[in-house]
Amino acid sequence: MKRGDRFASGRLVSICALAAMLALGACGKPETGVPATETATEAATEATADAPAAGTADEAGLPDGAAPEEAASEAASPSAPVTSATAPAFASALPAGGDFARPEPSIDMLTGKVSPTREAGFAPVPEALATRAGLFGRAEAIDALTRMADAARADGVNLKVVSAFRSFADQKRIWEAKWAGRTKVEGGALPETVPDPAQRALKILEFSSMPATSRHHWGTDFDFNDLNNAWFDAGEGKAVHDWLTAHGAEYGFCQVYSPRGPERPNGYEEERWHWSYIPIAGDWLAKYPAVVGYDHIAGFEGAGTARDIDVIANYVEGINPACR
Repeated sequence: MKRGDRFASGRLVSICALAAMLALGACGKPETGVPATETATEAATEATADAPAAGTADEAGLPDGAAPEEAASEAASPSAPVTSATAPAFASALPAGGDFARPEPSIDMLTGKVSPTREAGFAPVPEALATRAGLFGRAEAIDALTRMADAARADGVNLKVVSAFRSFADQKRIWEAKWAGRTKVEGGALPETVPDPAQRALKILEFSSMPATSRHHWGTDFDFNDLNNAWFDAGEGKAVHDWLTAHGAEYGFCQVYSPRGPERPNGYEEERWHWSYIPIAGDWLAKYPAVVGYDHIAGFEGAGTARDIDVIANYVEGINPACR
């Protein structure tokens, strides 16, 4: 089956109509996960990195003046459960008609140096689906996401978005906190436990992207419900993952970080929460190596290791082959 058939995006809505429906105003003004061994503070830091910071329109992160511990505690608090009796029919609230524009990806788009609140083509994750305010994605991906969530809810499965678009600045904060040891990895500070720069970068890359290389920069990728693979082994988590595996492709979504093995020997460890909207992301991935060079993967601590690790070939392109 061709990718275009498998990842058919279905009914689309216009960007302007979607923006109006979601109260964005005039049209045109509109890492990733952590293993179970890492701390709740680190998980919350990853999950909150893409929320716009108070007083900063272009960058996202912790609110100005907020202590990381406070932000982590707030982010780690469980959200109220969505039940079939209380959840709205997400897709049915969207207007019908029109096509979405798909711009050619620029270097800034591919490396996260854009603002979802200032540039056309973005829309917020609907409040009923988001675990917190400030989550954005490409408008076409958000439309597909809302229709998918509506279908899942009809089957008794509740999808919640914990992370979405993430800027270069967001990813830089996540990366440098681990690089410098401010965020512990497997209980230790990496400058002490992994002093070699290349090995330290590889340790971070098990679950977190280098700035300028994250798929979250594209506004096409979403983390669902929980940033712990074990949560998806049983109960509600298993129901979520099973439903996404069975039906995600109907709405254009694919789990890009499948288990490592012969079919996917390189890249990040498995992330059962991370799903990508392939109608856009597939095209952007194909163009990434031609547009982005190693001179663009710069401006953060440890950037000098990117070329030696060959992060483009091994990590940006190291995805589930079924998602290409």
